Amino acid sequence: MALTKYKLGSLLELLDERNSDLKYGIDDVKGISIQKVFIETKADMTGVSLKPYILVKPDSFAYVTVTSRNGEKITIAHNDTENTYIVSSSYVVFRVSRPDLLLSDFLFMIFNRPEFDRYSRFNSWGSARETFSWEEMCDIDIDLPSITVQQKYVDIYNSMLANQRCYERGLEDLKLTIDAIIEKFKNGTNRISLGDLVIESDERNTDDMIQSVNGVNKDKRFMPSVANGSDLTKYKLVQHNQFACNLMHVGRDVAVPVALNSKDEPIIVSPAYIVFNTKDDTILPEFLLMWLSRTETDRYAWFMCDTNVRSGMEKKRFFEIEIPVPSVQEQKSLIEMYDALFIRREVCEKLKAQIKDLCPILVKGAVEEGTK
Repeated sequence: MALTKYKLGSLLELLDERNSDLKYGIDDVKGISIQKVFIETKADMTGVSLKPYILVKPDSFAYVTVTSRNGEKITIAHNDTENTYIVSSSYVVFRVSRPDLLLSDFLFMIFNRPEFDRYSRFNSWGSARETFSWEEMCDIDIDLPSITVQQKYVDIYNSMLANQRCYERGLEDLKLTIDAIIEKFKNGTNRISLGDLVIESDERNTDDMIQSVNGVNKDKRFMPSVANGSDLTKYKLVQHNQFACNLMHVGRDVAVPVALNSKDEPIIVSPAYIVFNTKDDTILPEFLLMWLSRTETDRYAWFMCDTNVRSGMEKKRFFEIEIPVPSVQEQKSLIEMYDALFIRREVCEKLKAQIKDLCPILVKGAVEEGTK
């Protein structure tokens, strides 16, 4: 048993079948993330013709040639489903033409190695936008073990992937349960305006003890701010279990930038933020954050932003948002389920990262076994 050297291009076939008959629609349009998976497109598809889009059939690959400003990675994905996707005509779509010599899953394991990301970046050319062309892809030298050895390590990889996906399906079931409970609260519980549930706070960093400024990201979490205030004594304090919200930057993508300080120590935010906390035990802070984090709430807030070109939201309108308030025990039960979902999602992401980190080890094992 030995390794055999090939030019990758001799094992691949370029595909360029277009969606000219419009068989596939907007729901079939996909993008690719730097995690090397197909994702829902983020492009504005209003008025865009889908006829030029390229079909990505099962067991084929697609990648974006542009590698500059891409996290030092190449965005490439393998369609391992039974569905056909469509991607922008700027993508390159291909498949393995010699499955007797190279397994698609083994090739994707190679693509998942950090070495491949570094290779594609080093061999990307251009000025304003560096690209890793199809010609460069085809010029890669690849040492392959036998199909039997490839299959052995692909089976290990697919076994781990199947376990991760089974775990992920469990997350979807839990999310559906949470959504059903939220729907019940939305339609069967009295609503109270936000302004009647919270009280605004205006405590300042007057002693200048806190020097690191925080902002709020689109995930409703505090993050270090890129702003450098010269006089931090004017910045607002956010104590434990207090909220901070930047109503000046409510928009389509960020929606409502609101976060809850669950830490014991206070933080500071820009004076432009509003800071508030719940008035009493009628509503739990975690439940309020969960409701303000819903995409439906975000859409409503964005719809109400008509005051200026920056899509700012008036404080009065923000406090007019109505919140359904079930019993404290019902709130606690839903929070526990939501926390469990959050923790399990983190575990799932770690599993994905571990599987990806194992790809170089599996490929190395296959190559070493192939040289014996």
